[in-house]
Amino acid sequence: MSALLVATILVAYFLVLILISYFTSRNATSESFFSGNRQSPWYLVAFGMIGTSLSGVTFVSVPGTVGAGGWFYFQLVLGFFIGYLVVAYVLLPLYYRYNLTSIYRFLEYRLGFHAYKWGAGYFILSRTLGATIRLYLVINVMQIFVLDELGIPFWATTLLIMLMILAYTFKGGVKTIVWTDTLQTVFMLLALVVCIFAIQDLLGWNWSEIWNNMEAADMTKLWSTDPERKDFFLKHIIGGAFITITMTGMDQEMMQKNISVKTLKGAQKNMLTFSVVILLVNALFLFLGGMLYLLAKQNGWEFAPDDMFPTIIKEYLPKGVFLIFIIGLISALFPSVDGAITALTSSFCIDILGFERRENFSEKDKTILRKKIHLGFALVFILLVFFFKWKDDKSIIDLVFLIANYTYGPLLGLFTFAIFMKRDLKAIFVPVICIVSPVICYLLDLYVPVWSGGYKFGNEILILNGLITFIGLYLISQKKQHEISTL
Repeated sequence: MSALLVATILVAYFLVLILISYFTSRNATSESFFSGNRQSPWYLVAFGMIGTSLSGVTFVSVPGTVGAGGWFYFQLVLGFFIGYLVVAYVLLPLYYRYNLTSIYRFLEYRLGFHAYKWGAGYFILSRTLGATIRLYLVINVMQIFVLDELGIPFWATTLLIMLMILAYTFKGGVKTIVWTDTLQTVFMLLALVVCIFAIQDLLGWNWSEIWNNMEAADMTKLWSTDPERKDFFLKHIIGGAFITITMTGMDQEMMQKNISVKTLKGAQKNMLTFSVVILLVNALFLFLGGMLYLLAKQNGWEFAPDDMFPTIIKEYLPKGVFLIFIIGLISALFPSVDGAITALTSSFCIDILGFERRENFSEKDKTILRKKIHLGFALVFILLVFFFKWKDDKSIIDLVFLIANYTYGPLLGLFTFAIFMKRDLKAIFVPVICIVSPVICYLLDLYVPVWSGGYKFGNEILILNGLITFIGLYLISQKKQHEISTL
């Protein structure tokens, strides 16, 4: 199958997304863009969130973790499940009670304007970096395996993809991506299942033989019992729960879709359904990883973990499977990018520019300004992708994820303080606490392994970051004199 045919089919795929956008964005308003008029079917949101949660990086990288760590990654997924329950029964009721469009306004109602601005600012920083690095990594895979053969340069690929994302999110926003994410999740799961059956056929074993061989190769181990390891099971489970609480429950992108459901009960059904399905999907990715390693061992192949899945699919499986893999990869990428750029636009308009406060803004004024902000974030995405390509340094990728992880620590501290403490903050010190806490955590992450003789922080650094923020906020607070109005 030629690269030209693959590219043609991908263009057709994009055209389907644009067609969906055309029908879902008719008569769209700013309210449609920000919250989908709170009419999104809960089951569509639940299904579409699978694609949002499992980015293109997950699609490529999770199978590669099996060789070194067996099913240790699933410990983290079990933590995710616990976190989704907290989001469903603690955070979602708060967001619906306050009738929020931006979840960071909850911080304003409970802690004041400074806490609100810093919470929204950390989200904008973290999501911008996280989304662009995912975009860069998946564009790289497409470039290497498809577009280089057509002579299309990296910069042109990046511009084309961003233009396509803009084409179907520009007008409808959340109202559109609830439907496009659903379609893209279908393609992603289809690719996963097709690849599993294709590799099983190439191995020539039945499912029982495959599992027995995985066990013999020590690739089915689930529990890591060494406390000094980053993947120690308690670090993974507890850290996974807090990752979900912060990076889903305190993330405008993920919550924007949830609160677009009409009722709290519907949003909770969405979250519970999604949390169960995500367990099964991650288990399939890990099972696929074990099959890939068995196939490589059987044939004497050696690959870097992140290169194994796409290389085997391209070089050793039927061309039709490779086409489905590329479509699945694209389908894993776009829900995480289209949702990010929509959420960033929403947060900037509501939290930074104060759309909900400006009574003198007509719907026309809001629409014009919102579109300018949307285009502005698209430009930022493009420039950052070019920067990552220019650096082409794995350490830059690690640094970006590190920064993204630390930015959610202050959010965890702010939201926890807002939920459980009825105290007034000395506003002038809030920025100091929000800056100092991640800095302290970074220094601890740097020097504790030296001081302790080998202990390494895992996902618990997020919890520590939130705890330091919480303590700092308490120290700059006093007993509440009045409750900030919710309206």
